[in-house]
Amino acid sequence: MPAPVAIHHLSKRYGRIEAVRDLSLALNDGEIFGLLGPNGAGKTTLLECVIGLREPDQGSIEICGIDARHAPRAAREKTGVVLQQTSLQEKITPREALQLFASFYPAPLGAGELLERFALGAQADAAFDTLSGGQRQRLALALSFVGRPQLLILDEPTAALDPQSRRALHDDIRRLRDDGCTVLLSTHNLNEAEKLCDRVAVIDRGIIVATGAPRELLRESSAQQTIMLTTRPPLAPERLRALPAVTTVRSDGDSKQIETSSTTTTLAALSTMLAEQRSTIVELRVQPATLEDVFLRLTQSDQPAATL
Repeated sequence: MPAPVAIHHLSKRYGRIEAVRDLSLALNDGEIFGLLGPNGAGKTTLLECVIGLREPDQGSIEICGIDARHAPRAAREKTGVVLQQTSLQEKITPREALQLFASFYPAPLGAGELLERFALGAQADAAFDTLSGGQRQRLALALSFVGRPQLLILDEPTAALDPQSRRALHDDIRRLRDDGCTVLLSTHNLNEAEKLCDRVAVIDRGIIVATGAPRELLRESSAQQTIMLTTRPPLAPERLRALPAVTTVRSDGDSKQIETSSTTTTLAALSTMLAEQRSTIVELRVQPATLEDVFLRLTQSDQPAATL
């Protein structure tokens, strides 16, 4: 089976700005793949090239084995797209919109099936301008799925949603993945990526600086872990800074935040210090690095690209 998306040596320049630089990427069948990066990193340009809204300067894009640059219509038939906001005629209903979109495809899914699948049955005949933000995004997902796509591209689909609607949309996306659809998701929400994505790619300045499962990135990253410590009597910050593997110590009253590159090493030495100082632990918590920590480390320094 060909990869749902295979990108080879893609580049796109706007004048003197190189938005995407010799980028290669492949998605696995039936996965949720997250695209992460700061503003201006090249995520939107990359998605627009994959969708066919922009023509790259060089490189190739294959969607389900189809050369998307030379056969864009055939590639689009394999693809569903949901952008950050969906705009439809104010008085059109979800049922009417789905019937309209179905007329564009040779073998579409039925409006009734999609209304039920995306929990829009109660709003089937309501005007679009009466729908909530979450209902509009569920309708956008339903519309993108009318043509039975093998690849679903989502650009910040939960950006304007409340937590309840965001969780419901996450469940919809997981069900699509479980049904065999591959999902390419661009998001600024790192917590969302950590919970939802099977793999992620971090893009910075037009290149991929790391790819892998979120847990793999966390395990292999040199991002610091944090020890939250409160003792009585308090330990002096300068003594804590002298502990092995400690990089930073911050004080908040009696509490200390100790950043360390090796929790095991630091805690072993800390145990000895506590005994010597006759200090009692009031609170001790180890806070592991998050995907946000990894993201900031990768995008704020000159890091070589890594593939996990």
